[in-house]
Amino acid sequence: MTVTGQDTDVVRACGALEDGRASVRLRAAMAVGTAPDPRFVDRLVERCAVEPEFFVRDMLTWALTRHPVSLTLPLLVREVRSEHAQARSQALHTLSKIGDRRAWPVITRALLTDADDEVARSAWRTAVVLVPEGEESALAVVLATQLGRGERETQLSLSRALVALGEVIVPALHEAMSSADPGAHAHALATRQLLRDPDTGFGFAIEEAKRVVALGGSGREGR
Repeated sequence: MTVTGQDTDVVRACGALEDGRASVRLRAAMAVGTAPDPRFVDRLVERCAVEPEFFVRDMLTWALTRHPVSLTLPLLVREVRSEHAQARSQALHTLSKIGDRRAWPVITRALLTDADDEVARSAWRTAVVLVPEGEESALAVVLATQLGRGERETQLSLSRALVALGEVIVPALHEAMSSADPGAHAHALATRQLLRDPDTGFGFAIEEAKRVVALGGSGREGR
């Protein structure tokens, strides 16, 4: 087999994606995205699953978006089913950037309720991008089951995803306001406030919602 200069370049670039220096990996990912080559796709997807630096992962995602969807989509769908949380999370993130709704069937309830917060957050953001017209209400119902989950950052991600769906989320929010879980109740109230007034800071909205719940208010009076 004859080894061409192009083959040598591919080997060199793939090696650089695994260099111990983050700056080298970043430059390699940028180079691959600047000059897309189908031979890089497998390695880019594999690297996303293990890359420790956020800014390098983001560049890997950008590089993947520069390649044909016909090549990237099947590999990313496979990664979404991986046992490894980072592989699932990063594949979902990349699918959200590609925005091809053919990936929608992979966004299962199991992913939207994944035990890993980063995977769940990626699934919420991706679902909002990929959801087909007419299925927004059903998605809102599933997302509403996660109200009250996690720390402030996770809750903000969920609220943003719900608000992005628009008014279809109102029935699901009102259902959550009947929850015996004060955390879910307060989170639903805060999300409704963000829907009504997007300029409201989440921190203020959630603290105000907690106060209402603590005082015994349902928050449903504003329906």
